[in-house]
Amino acid sequence: MAFKRISAAEAASYVKHGYNIGLSGFTPAGTAKAVTPEIAKIAEAEHAAGRPFQIGVFTGASTGEATDGILSRVKAIRYRAPYTTNPDFRKAVNNGEIAYNDLHLSQMAQELRYGFMGKVNIAIIEACDVTDDGKVYLTAAGGIVPTIARLADHIIIELNAAHSLAAKCLHDVYEPLDPPYRMEIPIHKPSDRIGLPYVQIDPKKVLGVVECNIPDQARSFTAPDPVTDKIGQNVAEFLENDMHRGIIPSTFLPLQSGVGNIANAVLGALGRSEHIPAFQMYTEVLQDSVVGLIRQGRIKFGSTCSLTVTNDCLKGIYDDIEFFKDKLVLRQSEISNNPGVIRRLGVISINTALEADIYGNVNSTHVTGTKMMNGIGGSGDFTRNAYISIFTCPSVAKEGKISAIVPMVSHADHTEHDVNIIVTEQGIADLRGKSPVQRAETIIENCAHPDYKNILWDYVHSAGKGQTPHTLSASLAMHDTFLKKGDMRLVDWKDYM
Repeated sequence: MAFKRISAAEAASYVKHGYNIGLSGFTPAGTAKAVTPEIAKIAEAEHAAGRPFQIGVFTGASTGEATDGILSRVKAIRYRAPYTTNPDFRKAVNNGEIAYNDLHLSQMAQELRYGFMGKVNIAIIEACDVTDDGKVYLTAAGGIVPTIARLADHIIIELNAAHSLAAKCLHDVYEPLDPPYRMEIPIHKPSDRIGLPYVQIDPKKVLGVVECNIPDQARSFTAPDPVTDKIGQNVAEFLENDMHRGIIPSTFLPLQSGVGNIANAVLGALGRSEHIPAFQMYTEVLQDSVVGLIRQGRIKFGSTCSLTVTNDCLKGIYDDIEFFKDKLVLRQSEISNNPGVIRRLGVISINTALEADIYGNVNSTHVTGTKMMNGIGGSGDFTRNAYISIFTCPSVAKEGKISAIVPMVSHADHTEHDVNIIVTEQGIADLRGKSPVQRAETIIENCAHPDYKNILWDYVHSAGKGQTPHTLSASLAMHDTFLKKGDMRLVDWKDYM
């Protein structure tokens, strides 16, 4: 059957107050961009008329301005899961305007299938091609598309000419069965392909196809600076030493890396290392730096859920698809982030912390414990199941007024049981095989900024005894001091003990 061509406005008119919509994409790559602004216009009109209009939004990860941004500003989102990075969405969440559910990304699709979040009324899927019998070829990300397409009552397809048909070469679409019928996911090396190059949908569900030409709303990151460069060098040095000691095989192991300027600095340092062989990646996102290292031969293969790259970089991949088609694969998030596969492959995870405490617990999401910065993303999926789990961060923020190393994290995303290594520009804290007290000594001496070392030692010495010594009345005193005085260095332990 030939699908009806409809306008973005007509497509949006099918979305009603109280609906839940599922979106393709993972980060701004591959997500809906034509229909969601029209949904925002409907919300504005309904609100102006005194009528309610809010929807639930299910995604693979963050989206972009055309979805999270504009829908947040017009107060059209009732509920949203999982990860996000948009500043307007973040503001609305922290103002209590949106019910935000921050999930591990590997769990999003299956929790929808399990019925934990209600039904999916409409799925909006970006494609580079679609056939009359329902083969949908995705663009720059895998996301949760097979699940939302199967669960949704109706489907809208955004056929986006900004993406080349070359994207059809990159996808490996695989949706696991649910318990009690789930089988092993048969990935034994990052380059294994186990599925189809397209998502098969029920053609009868399709409301229409919206033709558009809208590039991904790609994010760029700041250039490396001396602090991020030093963090990258420290990570490379640590991995070189572990390989020299035989902890890491001489052939090396697949890497996972998060998003941002620190991740780029780390990958740059690994790419320059004369001691680390060409390696593979099994990760959830690939940035421009990875694509460059693939071109240089320093990365042999990249398995990911999303090409979170600039549009120029993405065009370069499409233009050179004969080179890249056997060096890249795009998967669904529940596969790219699957705990069993991560553990089987021996993935080394490298993620960014907002803060870490002296015993090795990590906060990666909340500023002063209450205000959402970004979601947990896939960092938990990889950290708990990694061969070696590494967290990186600058030792201080806000011109030294905030220490990233604190007595107790104000919000815990990753516990001491899962965190192996902490790296700042000051040095490397190897926490493996250490007791809490030994971890505290290692973290303070190797990772804390000099302005905070004595402050942290004063806390430890006053905390008394115990398996994990704490003075509860003072454990968040540095955060409290920052909120009251604007500088953690002004903490006076006598006020709290």
